[in-house]
Amino acid sequence: MSDEPKESHYEIRDSGIHGRGLYATTFIPLGTWIVEYVGEKVSKLESERRAIELIENSRENDAAKVFMFILSDEWDIDGGVEWNDARLANHSCDPNMEAQVWDEQEIWFVALRDIQPGEELTFNYGFDLDSWEEHTCKCGAARCPGYIAAEEYWPQLKKRIAGKRARQKRRQREQGDDSAIAA
Repeated sequence: MSDEPKESHYEIRDSGIHGRGLYATTFIPLGTWIVEYVGEKVSKLESERRAIELIENSRENDAAKVFMFILSDEWDIDGGVEWNDARLANHSCDPNMEAQVWDEQEIWFVALRDIQPGEELTFNYGFDLDSWEEHTCKCGAARCPGYIAAEEYWPQLKKRIAGKRARQKRRQREQGDDSAIAA
């Protein structure tokens, strides 16, 4: 890459999805490298330790923001640093960017399609289903399943959501029956 500064394709503003987000300032063609995900390169063990600590602290102060990004089988990037603008890219179930890992050294957000000025720059966080109920989605996409998860998990997620709703209805009926008996 050149040492010359690159023109920024985005600005940081408040987001309707969550907190702050990245917004296109210019037309961004399909395939454009938009922003690099930067931070401290840490081992998987250290990454897990930091993530667990942040999650445990969030239970007390509701402020967890885990910015760990998989770099390789051995390393992650802890992007929880102020100079990592890419950490502000929000999740969407209909994203306009994807994260690409280059030579297990760099992570770049790349345009999945042409992006118009003013659009929020988003990607699918790709979460698994381990703690799906803790990650409600507010992206507003028409095909959003309501929770943040990689698209490959959506069929399983939809079954879990249906099961959760069925259990809630059953509990409501049971509580209704109990109140009818008590009356």
